[in-house]
Amino acid sequence: MPNIVLFSGSSHQDLSQRVAERLGLELGKVVTKKFSNQETSVEIGESVRGEDVYIIQSGCGEINDNLMELLIMINACKIASSSRVTAVIPCFPYARQDKKDKSRAPISAKLVANMLSVAGADHIITMDLHASQIQGFFDIPVDNLYAEPAVLQWIKENILEWRNCIIVSPDAGGAKRVTSIADRLNVEFALIHKERKKANEVDRMVLVGDVKDRIAILVDDMADTCGTICHAADKLVSAGATKVYAILTHGIFSGPAISRINNAAFEAVVVTNTIPQDEKMKNCPKIQVIDISMILAEAIRRTHNGESVSYLFSHVPL
Repeated sequence: MPNIVLFSGSSHQDLSQRVAERLGLELGKVVTKKFSNQETSVEIGESVRGEDVYIIQSGCGEINDNLMELLIMINACKIASSSRVTAVIPCFPYARQDKKDKSRAPISAKLVANMLSVAGADHIITMDLHASQIQGFFDIPVDNLYAEPAVLQWIKENILEWRNCIIVSPDAGGAKRVTSIADRLNVEFALIHKERKKANEVDRMVLVGDVKDRIAILVDDMADTCGTICHAADKLVSAGATKVYAILTHGIFSGPAISRINNAAFEAVVVTNTIPQDEKMKNCPKIQVIDISMILAEAIRRTHNGESVSYLFSHVPL
């Protein structure tokens, strides 16, 4: 592909490398380092004049440092006369702060959107946004890709009795995602209604639906401290589910998450590689990873060639 340059930020080199290999490209030369006062310095090591630039940086690890690095890289490419800069952000940072749920609360996802636009991004490619209205925070095009086709493929290939499963959402917010997957597998779905007293802590849970003698598959867009999904797993087992799987797009797994998963009743916790999982997998044998690099690579190829991306909402590229 002519006139395209692919750069990787430092948050997820492995994913960037997979995307580059899939596209048959070399990753562009970029040196990111920190000064002793922790300021981020970025040097772009090749010409980007008139090029279509894609920068892959996920919102994980040292989130604020990685976000700042992305902004600086976008700006560096923009003022070096690149024709278009696309930020490929598999896991969008601050996506959970997307609404004003109490007085004086910030809408930080909107602030991040503004920062990306001001830095000079012309286009955003992301995956499974926490809330799809975040696309409306931008005045530039946003392609929100879905892990759903890859999830359906994983279920059919790895769960033998998937026709006797029930798809469960651990909260009311994920109802749409769960009904979509249940419809495409032609199985039933259930919901868990949870009440929170404060953030990251669940007070009580009520299961709506019948999971008795079925394989329950919990589906959610992200898991952070894993309190919700581990509570939900216990609830499903006590309601008579034979096996419990969890499938999550973004496995953040911070704080006590790994020990909670190890102690919970899961057969497997399946995540995509929007966030690096190598360290977590060493500490937790239940974690399995779905590779979504081909979805991102195909989105980049289609965007570069001016083709439709909507094919990817229902198909995994071969």
